[in-house]
Amino acid sequence: MEHFDVLILGSGLAGQSVALKLADQRKVALVTKRALMESASAYAQGGIAAVLDDADSIEAHVRDTLVAGAGLCDPKAVRFVVERGKKAIDWLIAQGVPFSRDEHGQYHLTREGGHSQRRIIHAADATGAAVQQTLSEKVKAHPNIEVFEHHIAIDLITGAKIGRPELGCLGAYIFDRQAGHVRTFSAGHTVLATGGAGKVYLYSTNPDTATGDGIAMAWRAGCRVANLEFIQFHPTCLYHPHAKSFLISEAVRGEGGILRLPNGERFMPKHDPRAELAPRDIVARAIDYEMKRLGIECVYLDITHKDADWIRSHFPNIYARCLELGIDITRQPIPVVPAAHYTCGGVKVDLASCTDLPHLYAVGESTCTGLHGANRLASNSLLECLVFGEAAVQDILAQPSRPALPLPAWDESRVTDADEEVVIAHNWDELRRFMWDYVGIVRTTKRLQRAMHRIRLLEREIAEYYANFRVSNDLIELRNLVTVAELIVRCALRRKESRGLHYTKDYPETLPVARDTILRPRRPASGAPVRQSPTV
Repeated sequence: MEHFDVLILGSGLAGQSVALKLADQRKVALVTKRALMESASAYAQGGIAAVLDDADSIEAHVRDTLVAGAGLCDPKAVRFVVERGKKAIDWLIAQGVPFSRDEHGQYHLTREGGHSQRRIIHAADATGAAVQQTLSEKVKAHPNIEVFEHHIAIDLITGAKIGRPELGCLGAYIFDRQAGHVRTFSAGHTVLATGGAGKVYLYSTNPDTATGDGIAMAWRAGCRVANLEFIQFHPTCLYHPHAKSFLISEAVRGEGGILRLPNGERFMPKHDPRAELAPRDIVARAIDYEMKRLGIECVYLDITHKDADWIRSHFPNIYARCLELGIDITRQPIPVVPAAHYTCGGVKVDLASCTDLPHLYAVGESTCTGLHGANRLASNSLLECLVFGEAAVQDILAQPSRPALPLPAWDESRVTDADEEVVIAHNWDELRRFMWDYVGIVRTTKRLQRAMHRIRLLEREIAEYYANFRVSNDLIELRNLVTVAELIVRCALRRKESRGLHYTKDYPETLPVARDTILRPRRPASGAPVRQSPTV
């Protein structure tokens, strides 16, 4: 058993920022499924939204977030995040993040869909990578942070495991992918920063690591989850057989990009007066509608009316990647399709990032904080990681360190090596395909019921497999994905309206009162009383 003051699961912006802010006073373990840089944060292109210009205001950013959230945002959570935006950006600048500057030497701010002002600070069109690279170097250099690459958490260890449910979360069982065995990590506090669940869908902009691990683990440990029916489909993922998961940034539309049909016709103005700058849910549904109406495989995003040198300087990575595939975006429109992009719901937390399980925190895309409501406003996600990460840090530092307790080791005495790994591959493929077909951009009750029927069959098959064979990375991820798929469908079936990212043909109208969809496990977290969020 290994003991740390704080165990952080996930190495994106949420996990790394929490680790760095704790490390001067606490011994930290940072566990990541692949290499330190491999996270959804590193894939973020557009930037980080914050009020940084005199022409902008806190009230405007709050208002834009509430409008995009379609009535379901928690106003307290929104204001909590927006008011702390500049401080969060200042911290990144102090770490050395190389944000882009304009010709006057000021930080360049761009605009994205749903924003009324230019407030997106960015590092060209690879903001996430720039942030991750900067923080990763500091994480690796800090003597109080021990990084465990190629490790994946299996389950949280709760006090109930040793007959002390009041102790809350005590750590986690971690599978060492390279050594092939399970390690026991004891921790005074545990932070879930595991990201979203985009890989539950066949087409996604997310890295392969986005398998909903933290959401599934927290649910199994007894924590509430909320609003998982709201899966954001990014409107513009590059459509090309050799361009797996490559995102075409929101900023391309923010800087004047026009969506066109194959015949060159512009179509967004007939769907929304904001046209290409409408929020993502509206743009994604419009593209989906036009593709189905015309039977076409993609639409086109056209930025060719801009100066070629300007395009290359503002979108160097997009330009280079498209050029590799034979598309010169200075002269040709970009073929795009919607793809699963962001999980707006997740583990319910309060303004201190506390879950229902004592000493368990959750930060970032794995959470439901109340910020995003029914649809995340572009570039608010990285800001949420920073602000709620800081909140978790302050709550942890306000508490005394907890001593290590003896925890039961992982028991493999009654399992054997798997005889047919092909079962996992088949189940993974089946799950992602029917989730795309039945629980996608446009839904019906019948489609959701069909999905749930197939999920139940898969759950039984995966549970039997998990009970009889030694764990593997693929089995752990598949087990988590099918759990999150069930939670998504359960939430979707409960919402008898269309709101934000959840659109159902059976209930096309929006109800006058917005309510969260909150799922409660059969048992509260480790038998402890549920800690009600002050933002509910």
